[in-house]
Amino acid sequence: MQTGKEREDIILALDSTSSPLYMALWRGGKTYRARKAGIKQEELLFPALNKLLAKAGIKLKDVTHFFYVKGPGRFTGIRIGITLASVLSEMNGVKASSADLFEILRKQAERSREYKKWLAANPDGVLCIIIHAFREEYFYLFCEEGSLPKWSSWEELENALCQGRRPIFVCGWDKDGASLKDKLPKGCQYAGGKLNAVKAETMFSLCGELTDRQSREEVLRPLYLKPARFELCGK
Repeated sequence: MQTGKEREDIILALDSTSSPLYMALWRGGKTYRARKAGIKQEELLFPALNKLLAKAGIKLKDVTHFFYVKGPGRFTGIRIGITLASVLSEMNGVKASSADLFEILRKQAERSREYKKWLAANPDGVLCIIIHAFREEYFYLFCEEGSLPKWSSWEELENALCQGRRPIFVCGWDKDGASLKDKLPKGCQYAGGKLNAVKAETMFSLCGELTDRQSREEVLRPLYLKPARFELCGK
C-alpha cells in the first residue's frame, strides 16, 4: 500500500465476457462486488460500475489499477474490457493488465487443495478448462505443453475428452453457469463449485503479478476464438 501523498492503490477488475457482467474493486484490503445479469454488457457496464464505486466511496478517477478478462466470450463483451482499459490508461494513468479465462481458472485450480489432492492420486492426469460458448458450442483447453485453446461442438469436445484415455480434472461451466458434471464422460473429475467461477481474489492476484510486466499490446490483445458474426459473413 502506498503512503504519504502518493495515490492509494485501488484495483478495479472486470469480466464482461458473458452474463452476468461481474465487477470487483479492491481498496484497503476490502473487496466490493457488483453483478448485472444480461447479454447487453454495453448497457449494464456503467450502472454496475457506479454502484461499485458508490459502495467503496470513491470516484473512477481514484482507481489506480485496472484488470479485465480478455476472452474468450462475446465479441462485444470483450471489446468493452479492451476499450475501458485503453481509456483509463490514457485519461487517468491507470496501470492496466489482462488475462483470459483459461489462465484465471487454471490458476484457481492449481492453487486449490482439491486439485493438488487429485493430482497426487493421478500423476498422469491433466487439467482441462471448459467454458460454454453458444448453443452447443464450447471453448476448451487441455493445460499441458503445446496445447492451444479451441472452439468446438460438444460432440467434438467429448471425443477429445475420451481420446486420451487418461484421468482428466475439469473446471468450467455449461450454459448460464450450470454444472458440467452430468455431461462429462467417465474418467473426468469435475471440480468443486468454487473452482468453476471467476473469483475477484484471482483477478486481483493476477493484476499484481502482471502489472508492469505486460506490454500495452499484450494488455489489449483479445482472445476471441470464435469469429464475430460479421467476420463469418465476410468469408
